[in-house]
Amino acid sequence: MTQAMKVIGIGDDGTQSLLPLYRTWIEESELLVGGERHLSFFPDYPGEKLVLKGGLTAMVEQLREEKRKTVILASGDPLFYGIGSLLAKKLQVEIYPHLSSIQLAFARMGEAWQDAAFLSVHGRSIKGLAQRIDGKEKVALLTDQENNPAAIARYLLSFGMNEYDAFVGENLGSAGERTGWYSLEEMADGGFADLNVVILRKRRQGPIWPLGIADEQFSQRKPDKGLITKKEVRILSIAQLQLHAKSIVWDIGTCTGSVAIEAARIAREGEVYAVEKNADDLANCRENMAKFRTDFTVVHAKAPEGLDQFPDPDAVFIGGSGGELRELLGICCSRLRPNGRIVVNAATIETLYEATQAFAAEGFETSVTLAQLSRSKPILSMTRFEGLNPIYIITAWAKQEDKQGGDSQ
Repeated sequence: MTQAMKVIGIGDDGTQSLLPLYRTWIEESELLVGGERHLSFFPDYPGEKLVLKGGLTAMVEQLREEKRKTVILASGDPLFYGIGSLLAKKLQVEIYPHLSSIQLAFARMGEAWQDAAFLSVHGRSIKGLAQRIDGKEKVALLTDQENNPAAIARYLLSFGMNEYDAFVGENLGSAGERTGWYSLEEMADGGFADLNVVILRKRRQGPIWPLGIADEQFSQRKPDKGLITKKEVRILSIAQLQLHAKSIVWDIGTCTGSVAIEAARIAREGEVYAVEKNADDLANCRENMAKFRTDFTVVHAKAPEGLDQFPDPDAVFIGGSGGELRELLGICCSRLRPNGRIVVNAATIETLYEATQAFAAEGFETSVTLAQLSRSKPILSMTRFEGLNPIYIITAWAKQEDKQGGDSQ
């Protein structure tokens, strides 16, 4: 039986961070795998060294055939945003963690860390970070050379998140360790070591935006104010989309971005993609994104153009089609992921008819809600009601066949 490889976590202070038993395992091994920095801690290693760099899948395949005693070095805790998880799934390994940089950072702060949110922009896009952070009291961020503390600060300030201060831990556990608290403005102008972690701590209350943001809070096109999915219809439509935290959402004809923004605040761990043909509306959408702290992908195009750039969705909202509804629905139906939902808002019976016929042709089931809503309005010392335009909310989903061969929702 092949001997399990050992994955050993190591700190920035090199061999000093290792237990004597771990050092013995390394000395007795025949192959030592790790990053260049990790391998440099063992200049007198008698066996073969293998540098671990990009293309981990190919490296795993190479290690799968390895018969020699092998030790793999990893930073801190290999199972905390590290290579340990991948290796454990693909190879027979034993994992021996060291203190993670996050643990060390909280220790230097003197604060508990079980209540923190943990996010990583190490080797990942910063896109979507705004809605993942907004409202959280304490956030630990793993960084990289591109998404460094200064870049993160500039990003957060672009969304007005100045209620946070930041603790930066550099070269934690090494002789060159440096730690300190910064305002985001200070951090945006600072220079930091490549090896660092950032802890965000909310010091002041920021804005709170619950579901159902008031229409007048959104920047809208003037003088044509009112080209927005009204709050009540927006809430009903989003409920029909059945979003979850990791939903992939399309918003077609996003206009001011009201639906996309509300969706992004629900699907914080997912992704939202919006398309809009009008440049003025697109400018308002971007302004609203910054105000409501949501960071998603917006494309200037007339749908269905632009949709081929997006990943397959769990949910699609169509607030405007520009006359290509049949083609558009065909694309959305073909791309929709299993158990997904498509919601169309229609202001006319002609659009209602066209949409329901198109969904039937695609083999989708539909349900329709007619929203006839009124809002109170003062008149002298009294109150009257003023009606909003009636809207058909059309919800569609793929038919599911039951075990007896029939259809079920």
